[in-house]
Amino acid sequence: MFSYGIEHEVAFLNSLGKFADFNRTKFVDFNQIIEKLPVYPDDNLQLRVGDAGIRKKRWYIEGFERFADSQPKRVIDCIPKGIEIRTTIHNNIAGTIAELTTSFNLLRQIAIDFGFEPVLISFNPYHSVFQPQTPFNDFEIRYLQAHPEEQTATIYMVTYGPDLNISMAGLSPKELIDIGQKLTYYSPYIIPFSYSSPFSQGNLWSGLSIRTFYRTGKRSATLVFLENKEQLITSNPELTKVARIPAEVGRIEFKAFDSCDDFSLYGGFLALLKGLILDTSLPGRAIIPDAALHQFSAQQGFHNENIFNQSQEILQAAEDALAKDSDIQYLQPLKTILQTKETKADRMIQQFKQMGSIEQVLKQTYG
Repeated sequence: MFSYGIEHEVAFLNSLGKFADFNRTKFVDFNQIIEKLPVYPDDNLQLRVGDAGIRKKRWYIEGFERFADSQPKRVIDCIPKGIEIRTTIHNNIAGTIAELTTSFNLLRQIAIDFGFEPVLISFNPYHSVFQPQTPFNDFEIRYLQAHPEEQTATIYMVTYGPDLNISMAGLSPKELIDIGQKLTYYSPYIIPFSYSSPFSQGNLWSGLSIRTFYRTGKRSATLVFLENKEQLITSNPELTKVARIPAEVGRIEFKAFDSCDDFSLYGGFLALLKGLILDTSLPGRAIIPDAALHQFSAQQGFHNENIFNQSQEILQAAEDALAKDSDIQYLQPLKTILQTKETKADRMIQQFKQMGSIEQVLKQTYG
C-alpha cells in the first residue's frame, strides 16, 4: 500500500505588480492571508507544527526564522519568501491532487483580496542570493554552523519548489535507503519534466532551470525519514533524517522538482516515483546528487539527446513496473512532454521574447 502527500510553494506578485519576495514583503503581509484560511481538526497528527508555531495550518509562511540572541530559540521574526501548501496524507494520487487543488484555489481567492496574485516561478527572477538586512547574531551563527542544511538558507530563500512525498508499507530501513539512493542517482533525468525557472537577475538565464543549477548538490535531491538515528547514514547533503512525528516514518521525500502550475504533472510525478520504487531493472545508486550532471540537465533539459534518452528509459521502466496498476494513467502528461520536448520553461522563454516582461509572463501562469 502506498501513501502520498505534496508540499507546494507559491510565489506572488504584489498589488503593484512587483515580485513579492523578501525585499518587498513582511511577515504580516502574508500572515493576514494565513489568518483567513481555515484550521482542520487533527491535521497536526499528519502535518508537523514546528517549534515556532508558524505551521499550524495546511498553509504556512515559508521563510527564514530569526532568533533572539538574549533568549536563544525564541523566534522574533520570519522573513518571508512565499506561502507553502501542504496536503494531508492520502492513500491515492487522485485524492492528493484534489486536496492540493482545493487548497490552492482557496489561497488564491483570499490572497487576491489582499492584493497578492499567485504566480508560478521556481527561482527568484531578480535575486540569486538572500542576505538578511540585519546581520546574524551570535546564537544564529552557532545554530547555522551546527545544522548543515540551514547553512544553505541563502539558496532556499530564492527557490520555490515542491516536495513530493511517497511511502510504501512494509519497507525496511535498508530498502528505504536503497530507494533514496536510486532516486538521487536518476534525479537529473527525472526532474526535466518540471523545469520552470528560466529567469535570473531580471532577464533570461542561459538554460531551463536555474533552481536546479544552483540548488542540487548543495541540498538534497531525496530525503528518507527513518525511525531513529541509529538507522541513518552519514552524507552531506543529507539522504536520511530522523522522522520528527510518527507519520513521517518511512516517508520518501523527493525534493528536486521545479514547481508546476498544472497539478496533473504532480500526479504524473507521484506515479513515476511509485513506478521507480516498484522497478527492479534500474541499477544506478548514489548517496549524494551529482552536481555537475544536474547542472548540465538544468541547462539542456530534453534538448540534449542523452538526457532525453535516459528520461525516456526511466519513464518506460516506471510504466513497465506499474503494469496493470490504474495509476499508469497519470504518466500520460509526462509522455506528452517527452513527445514535444517542451517544458514550462520553454514556453516561458518564448513568452518573454514576445512580451519583454517577466511579470507579464508570470501573470500567464496558473491559468
